[in-house]
Amino acid sequence: MDGTLIDSEPYWMAAETPLVERFGGTWTHEDALQLIGNDLEGSARILQGRGVEMAVPEIVDYLTDSVLQQLTENGVPFRPGAWEFLRELRERGVKTALVTMSRHRMAAHVAGLIEFDAFDVIFGGDDVERPKPYPDPYLAGARALDVDIRDCVAIEDSPTGLRAAVSSGAATIGVPNLIGLDGLGADVIWDTLAGRTFDHAADVWRAAHSGTGA
Repeated sequence: MDGTLIDSEPYWMAAETPLVERFGGTWTHEDALQLIGNDLEGSARILQGRGVEMAVPEIVDYLTDSVLQQLTENGVPFRPGAWEFLRELRERGVKTALVTMSRHRMAAHVAGLIEFDAFDVIFGGDDVERPKPYPDPYLAGARALDVDIRDCVAIEDSPTGLRAAVSSGAATIGVPNLIGLDGLGADVIWDTLAGRTFDHAADVWRAAHSGTGA
């Protein structure tokens, strides 16, 4: 979700900086990049290491509430082409799952702000025991859709998420946002979802299963 479907990473950074500063620390853009794609508990522990004197669940709730407030006030900042791509998939009858390390309540909130029925199932970071980079979230999503993971195409923007998708057995498309994805095993890297269609995704799946690359 974050960084692939919507450009919410600036919202997360805007939540992290004042939290660290409240406890006398400093938080730079480079520091924030470390957390992209991480599960929230892991991110909370990193923030604790930077002096945030709060329990992990408190940090997770604070960050989630802050980003939700920004989404409500500022709207959903879709990544280029993401809305159009997702809408075409739904019009073509393609099953879709939202697999994110954000809390389920945030993912459901974002999905609820989309003006069409965008996802069959939603899996948040609190819905699985082992988060990304483990393959569990993607495997759980495939089971919920009642499909074989090998028949799925996963789209990711972060190294952590891409590792999860690749290890799950899905065909994988990397669409980098703030961090490069070269050398992490994606079947293909797209600069953007703008102009991409169902047919492009199907081509990636076919190439991945034929072993020819895309």
